[in-house]
Amino acid sequence: MRQKVVFPGTFDPLTCGHLDLISRASALFDDVVIAVAASPGKRPLFTLEERIALATEVCQTLPNVTITGFSNLLIDFMKQQQATILLRGIRTGSDFEYESQLAAMYRRMMPEMEIVFLPPAEQYAFVSSTLVREIALHGGDAGQFVTPNVAAAIKTKQLQLTQS
Repeated sequence: MRQKVVFPGTFDPLTCGHLDLISRASALFDDVVIAVAASPGKRPLFTLEERIALATEVCQTLPNVTITGFSNLLIDFMKQQQATILLRGIRTGSDFEYESQLAAMYRRMMPEMEIVFLPPAEQYAFVSSTLVREIALHGGDAGQFVTPNVAAAIKTKQLQLTQS
């Protein structure tokens, strides 16, 4: 039986830390589904469509990785994908506490689910989408934390924000 894992997030924007986890997951699992959450309540910098397009471009060299958006409950999305393995990145102890609470809730709702926690490579342990967005919103260069296509998209957004 093929092992399919779902890696959910807003990916606003997708960072080098995310790519590190995606690349490693693609070596561990037969199929990796990057589930890009709509998350309108988080007021994302990029639209859902833009985040899907950026992630698709970033992951194009990983043949067992697919990118799809979702706006329903993660449990329902996993059932639609016929996946029972959830991947979550853990950077800090506080991430672990939060993710452990979520894992308990998910397992209560979907007992057959397994949750895999994966820490990023050391050089990405401090990188988060929130920090990258903050740098971008203040006109800084976040290029060292994201891939070139994402850096270009951030620069375009910076221009759009300054012109509006």
